[in-house]
Amino acid sequence: MTVVLRILLAMSMACGVLMPPGGAVAADAKRLNIVFVNPGKTGEVYWDMVAQTMQAAGRKLDAHIEVLTSERNYRTMQELGFGVVARADKPDFLILSNEESAAVPILEAAEAAGVKTLLLSNTLIGDDAARLGPPRQKLKTWLGDITTDLQTAGARMANALIATARAEKWQSADGKIHILGIGGDEITPSSIARNAGLKLAVEAAPDVVVDRMLFANWTQSEAERVTANYLGWASRKEIRPAGIWAGNDPMALGALRAATAAGLTPGRNIQVAGLNWSDDALREIKAGHLLLSDGGHFLLGGWSIVLLRDYADGCDFAAASPRVEVKTSAITRDNLVSVGDLIRVRAFDRIDFTRFRAKPGRCGAYDFSIDALISSLAPVEGTAD
Repeated sequence: MTVVLRILLAMSMACGVLMPPGGAVAADAKRLNIVFVNPGKTGEVYWDMVAQTMQAAGRKLDAHIEVLTSERNYRTMQELGFGVVARADKPDFLILSNEESAAVPILEAAEAAGVKTLLLSNTLIGDDAARLGPPRQKLKTWLGDITTDLQTAGARMANALIATARAEKWQSADGKIHILGIGGDEITPSSIARNAGLKLAVEAAPDVVVDRMLFANWTQSEAERVTANYLGWASRKEIRPAGIWAGNDPMALGALRAATAAGLTPGRNIQVAGLNWSDDALREIKAGHLLLSDGGHFLLGGWSIVLLRDYADGCDFAAASPRVEVKTSAITRDNLVSVGDLIRVRAFDRIDFTRFRAKPGRCGAYDFSIDALISSLAPVEGTAD
């Protein structure tokens, strides 16, 4: 055996398996059976896209993905989960989302049944987290969780608004940059994280003030109403509004409508930022009206299959941490062309999920960034490479 081959073998064994070149699935690898209990409704865009990216990843990584949809009924979600762990022919893995803490009894039942589980998007919080501890401690079959860093997303959105306002010199008469914040609600963890990111960015910018932090229940119509009220107040106070931070894309779209109705030109004398990577938002980015849409968190579905394929093949993601936190990314006019069609037609089979697998000797090290995503995409049919 040559020295080079010995080194390669040693690197592969560090992950517990001889990984095939390029992150592909080995010819003799076991086909995986994975069940995802979807907490959303049929037709709910975000959760549909999570499931679709899972299935696209499964086609690349030799995994069958069975999706059971709970239709936003958490009793149904628990019944579906209990049914899976009670099967005579159990799946290799069960993926759950701990929305409204409804996944906890399923996790405990899975532990008793010996079914390996992964939490996606929402992990344990509060008393449940204190009682059960981290993954693989009291619940040995709870392998870990994969979530997104929405606080950083909220800060990135705010910083983009601030940078534009400074560059364009959109200060008000008091020398300050004035921003409106529109949050989804005050109690949902994902909303709290996004709102905290806005707060962090503003606290680091002494020339910026958030005039109002208003809540629009995640809806376009309510955001349009609160934005109109704010802009009327700002006009009466002779304040020049520079930016509107919205916790999701529908609220950003509502803010765009209100700003236009007030005689402003979004993209020219005020900027708006949203979050979700929605098709409607991408159209507004292309038109120059919306500064950016942060997001990509629906790709947690595909990334979860990458983690479980690696785990099954002996390259355990917990070598780095059982808790995988994925950064979201901003879509702007600069990178819109690269990912716009992918999202618009949900062409997730264009993503080469094999390229995201951990490299031998680096188990748990993943690059799920937008740059890596773009570089993994197969060209659209009929276009040149």
